[in-house]
Amino acid sequence: MPVVEATIVVPVPPDVAFAVSQTTAPVRYRWDPFVREQHFVDGATRPAKGVRTFTRSRHGIAMISEYVSFHPPTNVGMKMVRGPWFFEMFGGGWRFAPAPDRPGHTVATWRYNFRCRPAALRPAAERIGTWLLGRDIRRRIAGYARGCEDPAVLAAARQALADRAEQDHP
Repeated sequence: MPVVEATIVVPVPPDVAFAVSQTTAPVRYRWDPFVREQHFVDGATRPAKGVRTFTRSRHGIAMISEYVSFHPPTNVGMKMVRGPWFFEMFGGGWRFAPAPDRPGHTVATWRYNFRCRPAALRPAAERIGTWLLGRDIRRRIAGYARGCEDPAVLAAARQALADRAEQDHP
């Protein structure tokens, strides 16, 4: 199964880095060049394990994904529930760790794995998919890094952290 991965160091601590990654519209559109439309479904109002989201990419491709893990500030994982015909399976995980040699910075690592269909076309489709997704993940993580320096994005991320802390510990 093909895997694409990108890593970048951002100038914020892991809790803020994680919160930036979970921003929603319209703030997310400031940094995420991949997403043209994204929202929670089934009445959800914030990310959590089991929550589903609808995403339409800049390519026009739509997908419903589900959080399979949600562990702020270290990692989040998702899987495709419904998506384009050419993906038999699609999943991803984003990890956030303190940068070992740069206090106050975070190493963000994003990884996607997928399997294409139909099986007869899988070898060629997966080579093309690895190239396309590799290009997209590099662009996306670069946009994320810019978001980690954008005052509006950082303000929204910090507000989300404060709101979550208040909801979790009233």
